Amino acid sequence: MGEKREGFDDPRTPFRRLLEADASAPPKPAQQEPDEPHYHGHRERLRERFLRAGADALQDYELLELVLFRAIPRRDVKPLAKELIERFGGFAEAVSADVERLREMKGLSEAAATELKIVQAAALKLAQGRLMERTAIGSWNQLLQYCRAAMGFDAKEQFRVLFLDSKNRLIADEVQQRGTVNHTPVYPREIVKRALELGSSAIILVHNHPSGDATPSSADIQMTKEIVAAAKALKIEVHDHLVIGRGEPASFRTLGLI
Repeated sequence: MGEKREGFDDPRTPFRRLLEADASAPPKPAQQEPDEPHYHGHRERLRERFLRAGADALQDYELLELVLFRAIPRRDVKPLAKELIERFGGFAEAVSADVERLREMKGLSEAAATELKIVQAAALKLAQGRLMERTAIGSWNQLLQYCRAAMGFDAKEQFRVLFLDSKNRLIADEVQQRGTVNHTPVYPREIVKRALELGSSAIILVHNHPSGDATPSSADIQMTKEIVAAAKALKIEVHDHLVIGRGEPASFRTLGLI
């Protein structure tokens, strides 16, 4: 009974020795906060590269990332941006895509889809503003680029008219009709009536072919003849009819159809 049993009667039990060793050890560094998600640094680097070198230094999916950052602040958006490019074919095609098709994309929120459409609207407003500052005929390449951006990627046909004044400056750009994937009803009388309301001396007709092939159809040719005849009676000149596809637009004037 008088024997000391190690670990019970000895005041320096292993447990106590452990405490003393712990007390004499240098203090452990304070636990650090978890690192920020890896994409935070990526976002900053991408923004810096854009500001330093411009859009030409970025891939299409990287430009989409920059747009998506605002609407999706707490997620790596690179995979989503690449999926958008794969599905629609490029940056321009993605921002121009129909809202319903964008909503079908898994992981793309309503806010993100809205951001894409804001980018498209801003680009069109900028291009339209530049056209308003000069004659449409004198800046033909800009006109073609604007028309392609406005309707070249639309999934349905639309028919628009560019109304010009006596100096061929753009007065208004209006979509007259929207149709199906291969047909848009057009009413020559309504087009001429609108030109008179705006005081327009000349017009340029524009419509798109969602198939991508800009070749004018027989229906396009017949409809154009009717508009030209109705406009001529009221001394309104039809400068051209452009058909917008995926490649180069078709010009009725160049093809000898007007």
